[in-house]
Amino acid sequence: MALLDLLSEVRSCRHCEAELPLGPRPVVRASPSARLLIIGQAPGTAVHASGIPWDDPSGKRLRQWLGVSPEQFYDESAVAIMPMGFCYPGRGKSGDLPPPTACAPRWHEALLARMPAIEVVLLIGRYAQDRYLGQSRETLTQRVRRWRDFQPRYFPLPHPSPRNTLWLKRNPWFEAEVVPALRARVGFIFER
Repeated sequence: MALLDLLSEVRSCRHCEAELPLGPRPVVRASPSARLLIIGQAPGTAVHASGIPWDDPSGKRLRQWLGVSPEQFYDESAVAIMPMGFCYPGRGKSGDLPPPTACAPRWHEALLARMPAIEVVLLIGRYAQDRYLGQSRETLTQRVRRWRDFQPRYFPLPHPSPRNTLWLKRNPWFEAEVVPALRARVGFIFER
């Protein structure tokens, strides 16, 4: 199956419909030529409403970390966006619920097989990191601190949500060490 056909199938998925408070609206972007893949958690309400991934304050901070313009970020020929859960999962006591568990096993492998040019994968948050780096007893902070161990393919990152501002203040090494390395790696992709 061609990537466009697969994306059409993904976007029409209704597998978790009964569990989704706002109904299904899978948000994913992919291209065979994409060199950067962003795997986050799941769309929030703003992204659910717009259908545009990272179309919220978290996306603005992520683009700042990457050092890219919105035009570069949304260039599907260079950047693929494939969250752990493709639809908004609903609200919990302290933020959005975890991503629906059916999406990644159902769709990720097939999508990745059709994106052969991927060079760098951003693993944003614990769910993406556990799936692609293996489950671990380490905290997200410990794993992100070991970012060099996962190079050159993976960059484990905290979520860029404004809710994580305190984490960023407590971990100044992230913006001092990881962000410059991330910008350099992503910049290299866009320079070619």
